[in-house]
Amino acid sequence: MTSAVGRGALAGAGPWVLGVRHHGPGSARAVLAALAAARPSAVLIEGPPEGDALLPLAADPQMRPPVALLAHAVDDPGRASFWPMAAFSPEWVAIRWALDHDVPVRFIDLAAAHSLALKAATPEAEEVTPVIDPIRVLAETAGYDDPERWWEDVVEHRSPGPSTDSSTSTSSGASKGSDADDALAPFVALAEAMTALREAYGDGGQPRDAVREAYMRIQLRVARKEFGDAVAVVCGAWHVPALAARTTLAADRALLKGLPKVKTELTWVPWTHRRLARHSGYGAGIDAPGWYGHLFDAADRPVERWMTKAARLLRAEDRPVSTAHVIEAVRLAETLAALRGRPLAGLGETTDAVRAVMCEGSDIPLALVQDRLIVGETLGEVPDTAPAVPLQRDLTRSQRTLRLKPEPQERELDLDLRKETDAARSRLLHRLRLLDVGWGDPVVGRGSTGTFRESWRLRWEPELHIRVAEAGVWGTTVRTAATAKAEWQAVEATALADVTALAEHCLLAELPDALPVVMKALADRAALDADVGHLADALPALARSLRYGDVRATDTAALAEVAAGLAERVCVGLPPACTGLDADGAEALCRQVEAVHGAIGLLLAGAAPAPGLRERWDAVLHKLAGRDTVAGVIRGRSARLLLDEGRLAEDEAARLMGLALSPGTPPADAAAWIEGFVGGASGGGMLLVHDERLLGLMDTWLTRVPADMFTDVLPLLRRTFSAYEPGVRRTLGELVRRGPVPGSAHRDGVDRAPAGFGPGIDRARADAVEPVLSLLLGRHSEPTGAAG
Repeated sequence: MTSAVGRGALAGAGPWVLGVRHHGPGSARAVLAALAAARPSAVLIEGPPEGDALLPLAADPQMRPPVALLAHAVDDPGRASFWPMAAFSPEWVAIRWALDHDVPVRFIDLAAAHSLALKAATPEAEEVTPVIDPIRVLAETAGYDDPERWWEDVVEHRSPGPSTDSSTSTSSGASKGSDADDALAPFVALAEAMTALREAYGDGGQPRDAVREAYMRIQLRVARKEFGDAVAVVCGAWHVPALAARTTLAADRALLKGLPKVKTELTWVPWTHRRLARHSGYGAGIDAPGWYGHLFDAADRPVERWMTKAARLLRAEDRPVSTAHVIEAVRLAETLAALRGRPLAGLGETTDAVRAVMCEGSDIPLALVQDRLIVGETLGEVPDTAPAVPLQRDLTRSQRTLRLKPEPQERELDLDLRKETDAARSRLLHRLRLLDVGWGDPVVGRGSTGTFRESWRLRWEPELHIRVAEAGVWGTTVRTAATAKAEWQAVEATALADVTALAEHCLLAELPDALPVVMKALADRAALDADVGHLADALPALARSLRYGDVRATDTAALAEVAAGLAERVCVGLPPACTGLDADGAEALCRQVEAVHGAIGLLLAGAAPAPGLRERWDAVLHKLAGRDTVAGVIRGRSARLLLDEGRLAEDEAARLMGLALSPGTPPADAAAWIEGFVGGASGGGMLLVHDERLLGLMDTWLTRVPADMFTDVLPLLRRTFSAYEPGVRRTLGELVRRGPVPGSAHRDGVDRAPAGFGPGIDRARADAVEPVLSLLLGRHSEPTGAAG
């Protein structure tokens, strides 16, 4: 190790192995200073060598980090790996320095063809030896309990070397050697520390590193043979001792013998600061990419500039933050740093100061600073000339034409389908969903629930590039790929509901070429499926599809024919299916009855409804509402649906409720009927508010439930009434407290109050409450025995 790294640092000769922390701004500044001082004849970077052809794109004006190299297997695009780089990544700085100075630059890590094959060959459940974190070990050795704080103190807050300007030249050889020594000194110290760690921990639980390091040593030999010893290597600090070790070429080749290999493709893709954070699952090694980016960009006074950013963000969110707040926050951060023995206020001190001064001790506005500044929402860009699968290029063109820019932050998009641009946006988003590219999810719109409105929640994640690559097997454009996949799903689907959902997707995505295949599969599955539950699940999707077809001016004649046939079969098979059910089965079928009712309403509102369909469905609901063998929740829901449609008289509804709540009906069955009648369906609570006869019947039944059975029916009643709006529940309570309206005679002519609304005060019951009220009010007097 000393022979390679030490000689380069002290004598000015290479090779220079620059050990770094990935995505470390301090490492990036140190790399820039070392390259400017040493001026190597070639730069080697830890990364997949297949990416060498893509390196010149880093100098393209359209390339804006954070970006990542994406490598995926050609035959299995889902097998992929990323090499993310930010503007403050040492690897990115080294690439840009080499390109700016016309110095050859190459990647020297194990080829992606091998790493992806090894990744696939390793079972996920395989037990892995615990991996050490070298930064944590060094921090603990130095007496720190936080590795991030140690790294900030010794690296990020260290002043840059004296020769960071790449244009600076020296006339004195001695001066140049001194500058090189100063610039390379931190790398020598870090290499010595890593050598001690490797001697103590070996491979650190990463046996595959030996293969990678053997490959890098071979590439280093090749570069030295071509360019001489004046070669700089930028790699993770953990690998420095292995690259400086004296090994034979034969030994390194032996480690690489027999490695599996797959055909791969590489490209640059945009990345985000959020994906650089460790908690995102990509293990990039930093918790605060936004903070690190600030440290790299701020040439001077980083704390003052950071506090200004925080103040600007909070003011934009209507927080009262003034210049005085900024000044006090800077003073507090610097004071905290001094008390904690730190050379400069770090992230912990600045965060504490922002919380105390600008957020008044609250973590709620501080969460905004954490999300927007400390982590950040920066999304990189790649040039149009970067390689991409044809499907990705078509998607990019569509995004630009429709002015749908991919953004890392979540946002909502409202569409008016009567506008051609919005309709085209809707088609694109639905086609991408069909291809499992989850850029957008439909949500309930804020403004309108009509068929001409759609609302989407959009968020572009970097891994969606993998989804696009995977979808590329279906076609070269979004439309052809979605059509091909829809046809394949129609042929492969076995459940009727899956095919109906697919038909709905095809209409929403406007894929007329796929509809014939989907419709044939739909007709075949519908003809063979005799399960009324499957038919009931399928009908709502078909009804919605017909409505979407009307909005998009699509020919849905074949779909209407299948929907009419399904509706007829549901009307025939539903009554027998509603008998002999347990509680869970009855609840599930009740939901299906309500869904079918809505679907038939859509079919009847269509351009050419099936003749007699309304009458047949009304007859089914009447049969369900009046048949004792049908589960109570379904009978109650059927009666309610008829009442809402004006197909059931109020007197008849009261009669059915009276029968369901009669003394001979088990309380659990009666409670289920109540849940079906006044629960779930829209406006159930308001029905009781405005129809005191129904409320009185229910109250009469409830007061007569035996005490030993009341606890059995209470969960059903709580579930029913808890779904009502608070105002509805309050009104019902007031009606019960008030009692009957005078003169509300029943049909027998007797002015009868519902049970529980007694004609006078029950003094014995009132006296029983008085001691409790006295205790609550703080009055300890004895009960008087007379309620007022």
